Amino acid sequence: MDVIKTEQLYEGKAKKVFATTDPALVIVSYKDDATAFDGLKKGTIAGKGAVNNRMSNYLMGLLEKEGVPTHFVEELSERETLVRKVEIVKLEVIIRNISAGSFSKRFGVEEGIVFDSPTIEFSYKNDDLHDPLMNAYHAIALGVATSEEIETIKALAFKVNEVLKAYFLGIGVKLVDFKLEFGRTPDGKIVLADEISPDTCRFWDAVTNEKLDKDRFRRDLGNVEGAYAEMLRRVFG
Repeated sequence: MDVIKTEQLYEGKAKKVFATTDPALVIVSYKDDATAFDGLKKGTIAGKGAVNNRMSNYLMGLLEKEGVPTHFVEELSERETLVRKVEIVKLEVIIRNISAGSFSKRFGVEEGIVFDSPTIEFSYKNDDLHDPLMNAYHAIALGVATSEEIETIKALAFKVNEVLKAYFLGIGVKLVDFKLEFGRTPDGKIVLADEISPDTCRFWDAVTNEKLDKDRFRRDLGNVEGAYAEMLRRVFG
């Protein structure tokens, strides 16, 4: 597609976003920077940006085929992707299939409990407030989303889980939990945005339960680059 990158609009912990000559499209550029614990832990994971970009694009394509609308337009290079410009809904959506991470800590249960059905929780996307948990009533009260938008987001999030859980199991990986973000297109449609990667998902090997995600960085487990590369290898064969 014939668009040209112009000025930088935004830089986050893991990505930069650039305007283009088409006002409806932006370019996302993935970085190797890594952060954890609300930015208290910082580092670099060599090759992470390329892994997250390529894997996320592949999974967005897979989800589009299953009827989940996304912001994805075209992969431009191993680190850059063209996406539709959307207004990000300030609601992080967390789906959990197995107990792990903050869920285990919050409820005092061990990691690895397989739930009978997935759980969903929301957090308020606000770095200054450290992304506090919120429910649908809070989101509506604060004007983050309408009740209709929340119902759409919930339905899409569970659909994403259904598709990806089956897909990952097919390549020998348990999808433990993951975070999603959604955006509004100019005409008000809710679409899946952001990324789906070892940064935003917990992946465990289906046989050994070896962690193949950012927890290796968070918990100083070593071989972080190896885990990211292994997930890319499994996805692309």
